[in-house]
Amino acid sequence: MCDVCNKAFHDKCTLKRHVQIHSEERPYVCDVCGKSFRLRADLKVHQHTHTEDLPYACLECNKSFRHSGHMKVHQRIHTGKRPYSCGICNKSFTRQDYLKVHQRMHTGERPYSCGICNKSFTRHDYLKVHQRIHTGDLPYACLECNKSFRHSGQLKVHQRIHTGDLPYACLECNKPFRYSGHLKVHQRIHTGE
Repeated sequence: MCDVCNKAFHDKCTLKRHVQIHSEERPYVCDVCGKSFRLRADLKVHQHTHTEDLPYACLECNKSFRHSGHMKVHQRIHTGKRPYSCGICNKSFTRQDYLKVHQRMHTGERPYSCGICNKSFTRHDYLKVHQRIHTGDLPYACLECNKSFRHSGQLKVHQRIHTGDLPYACLECNKPFRYSGHLKVHQRIHTGE
């Protein structure tokens, strides 16, 4: 049994591999880009990103994948299959990891904490984005004007200035808007609020 999360395993080898996910140690390093990993298997999967080989293609849409497992998960988009269900609210998911993250909403579990301000998160990627507040890192830059952003979504919204895209339209009068917030303010004209 894992001393950190109390998860049980059938054999010592699997337990030993599992315990590594709780460690900050990343001993397996990609010789191409230097990215490091906790597990050797994760390094092997990553190394495929440095090749153009995508041998598995979806028969529905021709999207290609490096791994057959990724293709099988993708195909659930077409089949509508959602085999992982929440035991509390019955919401279902295409992937088990999506279910696990969802279940934290019910339990209140927030296992990823910021080492600087102690704010905690349900997902590791949320923590990584949050940490940019402390580092000042703005990794998403607009190619048109070089303005940089903390989130990819912020860049996407910003780019509407350059593209002229107005994706939000009033259902009453069809007036288009660049931002959903502007549409909501406009709709008060029709509702009388």
